[in-house]
This record gives sequence, structure tokens and C-alpha cells, in this order.
Amino acid sequence: MLGGPGAGSASAAGGAPADGAPHGLRREQLEGKGTKKKLLLVPELLLLPKGPVRGQAVLVEGGKFREIGPATRLIAAHRDLQPVRLDGHLLMPGFVDAHHHLTQSFGKAQSFGQPSEMFKTIWEPLEHALDGETAYLSAKLAALEALRGGFTTISDAGTRAPVGVDVIARGTEEAGIRCVLAKIVADGSGGPEHLGRWDGHPLVHPSLAIAVAENATDKVLKKTADMCAEAGAVFQIHVNEHLASVERSLKSVGRRPVEYLHHIGALGPHTLGSHATLLTPVEMRLLADSGAAISYNPVASAWKGNAVAHATMLAAMGVRFGTGTDGTRADGFRLIDAAETAQRLAYGMHSGDNSCGAGRIWLEHATSLSADALGLGKVTGEIAVGKAADFLVVDVNVPELTPSWDLQWELVRLANRDQIRAVVVAGKLRLWEGWPTDWDGRALVERAAKVGPQVVRRAKLQRVEPLP
Repeated sequence: MLGGPGAGSASAAGGAPADGAPHGLRREQLEGKGTKKKLLLVPELLLLPKGPVRGQAVLVEGGKFREIGPATRLIAAHRDLQPVRLDGHLLMPGFVDAHHHLTQSFGKAQSFGQPSEMFKTIWEPLEHALDGETAYLSAKLAALEALRGGFTTISDAGTRAPVGVDVIARGTEEAGIRCVLAKIVADGSGGPEHLGRWDGHPLVHPSLAIAVAENATDKVLKKTADMCAEAGAVFQIHVNEHLASVERSLKSVGRRPVEYLHHIGALGPHTLGSHATLLTPVEMRLLADSGAAISYNPVASAWKGNAVAHATMLAAMGVRFGTGTDGTRADGFRLIDAAETAQRLAYGMHSGDNSCGAGRIWLEHATSLSADALGLGKVTGEIAVGKAADFLVVDVNVPELTPSWDLQWELVRLANRDQIRAVVVAGKLRLWEGWPTDWDGRALVERAAKVGPQVVRRAKLQRVEPLP
């Protein structure tokens, strides 16, 4: 058993059983044939919306959480099931990536050290060099990386590749990850067909996108936002990301991006603005009053941004926001560490705020509140009855968390991706010890290693090389 108020210290015996599986947990215990398989899981710790608790169990059936309650009660009520005891493990919601670009995975390292608006010199040429097969490989590779990092849901913000988004859906569906799939509709066409094509899909949730406001007319922007509101989908758009984009908006329409979306009636509860790093107090108020959400992307700010979104201020003002990778690094624990660290460095140090929301705020905004930002608050993001069984089994009997005093903050600052034993999406085991259970992840990596460089060479990227 784990000691301490939070996760706890290692057991007195120490080490793993003879079969090499810590605490005797085996992959077969989490596998089932089809989504109708019932699983009665009894973790040492369960991360519920109210925080981590002990002595609880969950019943998974049909891809959803069906019951949550005291372990003794659930075990007694389901004597036909063999409880899967997860001693030394935490069962927690999977991370939700609110902003990704799945067809950019081949060129990730090409973006290092480049000017902030690298989409013109790196991402557009790269995506234009993709065909159906390579776009599919890029998306599936990104999905695999996301699963390995503890993400059970990713939101693709739309691709510029000259392919149908069905190839991206195929990649994510085969990988087994939940995906909010955007189609770029800057020309005003294809929106209803896309929303209808994926309506009701178990893992693919349709969305519409326009990369930036200046890519479409005000009528198309408004029409797209209204269409998403009516369909219960998310309208994705990059806003206030870089100084250059803010100034372009001021020169072209006389308003900053968030102000402009509000002015034309395209800012509402179904709007998801990505980045939002350069907001005025007025724009923050517009976001809060309209119910719009943003994706806070701290690693993107560190790698290529002009600023860090003032997330703690947004939380205080009641602005909805999730956290996103922007395709930088698909590692959930490092993302929430970056989210807290960026706030501390950019804002907390200057105001004497040593906690910057502590640990709980970043876990919530990377799980349940990220799902809410994507319009999936009723579907996923937390361990609750009726929601999808999208969860992680995390080994907490490790030196990094021993002894434990505040598990939520420890997960933010101390936890690692290598502690994730299992990733489950819609009740199905998708990854065990970092690799897929029902398809060949290593073969995909080998294929991407050969194809990726060919795509990059074909794209003829315009890199700015540093002086020696």
C-alpha cells in the first residue's frame, strides 16, 4: 500500500513481482472483446472531479463509466465480475489536447529557432507536399505520439494538405484516439457535408475551422460560427497569436482579432480561439461575456511565441479554456508542467504569486475543462457516470512521488510519461506500456522514418539558419 496523504511511498517489499509487472497488473486484465466487455476496476487512487480518493471502484461497460462508488459496495453488487485490482496505481482521466495540427508531424524539428509566423515558411509548404498516403501516415504518427503522452482526445485544427480530411480520420480512428476533426471552410463551402458526415461517430467529432479571420469574409466567418452553434460543433480559429497577426487585423479591418469576431457576431460559446496570447483587458472581457473558449498552448509560446496567454487571469475572469500542444510535444504531463511554469515565469513572479493556481487548476484545464472547450464536456474529460471511459492507469509507486503529500500538484510537477501503464479510450485498451495492443506501432514508426524526410525534401522549406 502507498503511504502519505497523497499518492504515497513505495511498498516495504519494493520492486516488481517475478513476472516483471509491478503489483502483478497484466495487460489481459484490461483487455476485452468489443466495447460490451464489463470491467470492474479497483485502483489504489481514483482521480475524481473533487480530487484523488481511495477505496473507490468503477464499473466500465459499453465504453462508458456505468458506476462509481465504494469498492466494497461495487464488488458485492457485481459478484459475477473478477475485480481488477490496481494496487499502486492511479486511475485518472486522459488528457485532452485542445489544439493540434496532425499533418505537421513530419516537420516538427524543422520549426526550431524559426521566426514566430513560421506557418508561411514551414507549415504551409510542408502540408502542401503531402498526398493522401503521407497525410494519413502523419496523422496516425501524431495520434500514436499523443496516446503515448497520455492524451485520449486530440483536436485537429484543420489541414492545408490537398487531401480530404477522411484520411486524417482514418489515421486517428485506427490509432484508437478520440478526435475533434476540423475542416477548413474559408471559401464558405463544405461545412454542412462535413458536419453531417461524422455526426454520431463514436470517436470522430466534426468541427469547422478558418485558420485566421483574414482568410475569409465577414459573412463566411459569421455563417461558419452560426453553423457550428446550430450543430453543437466547435468553430476553430487562431486569434491574437503573434504581434504580426494582431497588426494585420488592425490594418485590414481596424480591430484586433477577438474584437473583430465579436463585432461581426462570430464570437460565442461554440467558438474556440487558439493561442490568444496577446489579449487586451477588453478582449478578455469579450471572451468571458460571450462564453467563447480558448486553447492555452504554453509549449508553443516557449518555442515560437511572442507572449504567454495570461491563463490565471482568464480563469479568474471566468473565461473558458483548455490546454493544447499545437503539435509541439504530445506529452500530457510535460504540458501541464509547462502550463504552470509559464504562468509562474510570465506573471506569478512579478506579482509574488508562488502558486499560480497550484496543481488542481492545470489538471482540470488539461482534462475536463479542455473537453468543455471542445464542446465535449458531456462526453469525456472526467471520471463520471455516463461519460466515456477514456482514462489512464498511472503507476504512482515510484521514487518521484514518494512520499506523497499533494498528489495533484505532484502530477503537475513530478509525474512522467513513463509512469503511464495503460491508455484506454471508449473502454478499450489502446496502449500498454507505451505501444498499441492491436496494431503494429513500431512498423508505423519505421515507415514514417523513411517517408517523412522525403516529404520534407519535396516541400523545400524556407528555414532561417542561425549563425555559427
